[in-house]
Amino acid sequence: MPKLTRLLFFSLLLVSSAIVAQPDRWQQKIKYTMNVNMDVSSNRFTGTQKIDYFNQSPDTLNKMFMHLYWNAFQPNSSMDVRSRELGKTKLSDPRRNNDGLDWDARVKDRISKLTPDEIGYQRVKSVTINGVAQTLKEHETILEIVLTKPILPKSKITMDVVFEAQVPVQIRRSGRDNAEGIRYSMAQWYPKVVEYDYQGWHANPYIAREFYGVWGDFDVNITIDKNYMVTAGGDLLNANEIGFGYEAKGVTVKPSTGKTLTWKWQANNVHDFMWAADPEYKMITRTTEGGPLLRVVYKKVDSLENRWQKMADTCALIYPIIAKTFGAYPYKTYTFVQGGDGGMEYPMATLIKSASLGTAIHEWMHSWYQMILGSNEALYPWMDEGFTDYSSTRALATLRNSPGFWYNGTYMGYARLARSGFEEPASTHADHYNTNYAYSSAAYSKGAVFIEQLGYITGASVRDKILLDYYNTWKFKHPNPNDFIRIAEKASGLELDWYKEYWINSTKTIDYAVGDIAMVNNKTSITIKRLGKMPMPIDVLITFKDGSQEMHYIPLDIMYGAKAAESAVSRTVHASWRWTHPDYSFTTSRAVSDIKSIEIDPSQRMADINRTNNKLVIPD
Repeated sequence: MPKLTRLLFFSLLLVSSAIVAQPDRWQQKIKYTMNVNMDVSSNRFTGTQKIDYFNQSPDTLNKMFMHLYWNAFQPNSSMDVRSRELGKTKLSDPRRNNDGLDWDARVKDRISKLTPDEIGYQRVKSVTINGVAQTLKEHETILEIVLTKPILPKSKITMDVVFEAQVPVQIRRSGRDNAEGIRYSMAQWYPKVVEYDYQGWHANPYIAREFYGVWGDFDVNITIDKNYMVTAGGDLLNANEIGFGYEAKGVTVKPSTGKTLTWKWQANNVHDFMWAADPEYKMITRTTEGGPLLRVVYKKVDSLENRWQKMADTCALIYPIIAKTFGAYPYKTYTFVQGGDGGMEYPMATLIKSASLGTAIHEWMHSWYQMILGSNEALYPWMDEGFTDYSSTRALATLRNSPGFWYNGTYMGYARLARSGFEEPASTHADHYNTNYAYSSAAYSKGAVFIEQLGYITGASVRDKILLDYYNTWKFKHPNPNDFIRIAEKASGLELDWYKEYWINSTKTIDYAVGDIAMVNNKTSITIKRLGKMPMPIDVLITFKDGSQEMHYIPLDIMYGAKAAESAVSRTVHASWRWTHPDYSFTTSRAVSDIKSIEIDPSQRMADINRTNNKLVIPD
């Protein structure tokens, strides 16, 4: 084979290998071009959409669905009734809410009391394709579009949509006139095409939580009173005409002669678009090392202004830590916007009520685990909230060089859930938990423990490789739990499907105890007991009275492997513990009289719900 031919052959081989290594799951694509006219006196707006929808699936689509989120903010809606029903449950842990009831304290029964000028609504007046009107069926927060002509596989259609809406009083996530007096928090504000993936349509009614969307591009023109400053999750295309601090340095913005301004926003490769507006907004910016331009948009409150400045400074400082540990942020900007009801994430921006640093970092980390990876948050909320809780807490601890176990609060939250009697599997659909308490503790605490405990199983350094491999392999591709587990298995060389099945798909708990100690053939035999129903690999640290230590590692048989040593302490790797067996015994050559203590899981990364039996101290 000639040299040039050989080079071409091996080049093609490398390219094809790289392609094979990447996920090949198809996904839909969309492009929105929207024009919106907001009337600030009536809190209503009209809008048009031109939607290019690319059916990249192998399926023929005979109908489509759109989200009409704001129809939830009406008396007797599904969200209203569900909130009031959950509010009848008395929690065993009254710390969840001041009144000890299970409802979302932001919602309670407020929707039932809304007047006609306070409710929210989204009304689609028409949908046409190639000039042909489509049949529409409204199911409260879901619009069904019965297509006159099916959308064939690997084809594209263009829809024209005419709609109108009324901005609800601020109750949940979006709305007007929130507690800080922000006029408009415009989240879930437009008719949004429902995601269709390998599992079919995901036409989830808006009951309480969690979202899923089609990757695409947004061009959004917002016409509003010229005194209002607008901010959004995107890039402002006509900044030098608009001003308000968006203009380039040295540009003089000409005053508007009319009553309104049209803000032209663009966001590409995202699955949603949020904006906000207020006549008293102000903005500060920060650059980051190798990362995006950060904007902080807030209402002028003199006593709090310094807190917004400090939040911006810290967010800029923390970015290199985030990028190194979890992957680089791929967009040019990110904006923290005062608004909403506490903290709610969207692509390239978040709504936060106040200058809380912990909330700001948490919402920003959603960019990685929901806005860039884009898991189905309704089906797998722990993959978003849990991973976000883990990463934001870890990033802040790293920035602050915090000593001790920074994750203890998360483990305590999970342990309370496991003992509460309210726990349901973390695989439960986000809207179908029996309690808000079970949802939040499973999605946030148990989801975060999933990652830290994975570090116990695989080793922390391998777990960190897993996180980066997961991000780099699955960004912009909607991964599911199996996709994450396969990344973890490839990076660790271990079988880990059992971990997902036990931790996510069941409510079985971990409880190990130090059992009998005896001298056998001049060696000390130590028995470990599995009292809980979830098996795990086990680290056992023996500390001797002379100050020396031994680490004994017992792999789990269904892992088919062992993690590498994580410390300088001498380690013995024993035969695997079969998951069917409740007891396991091993020996040390030292005498019982030499032993000071025996401790299971000295790193305390295993979520053992009863740590009191994990350590035995032998009296002198």
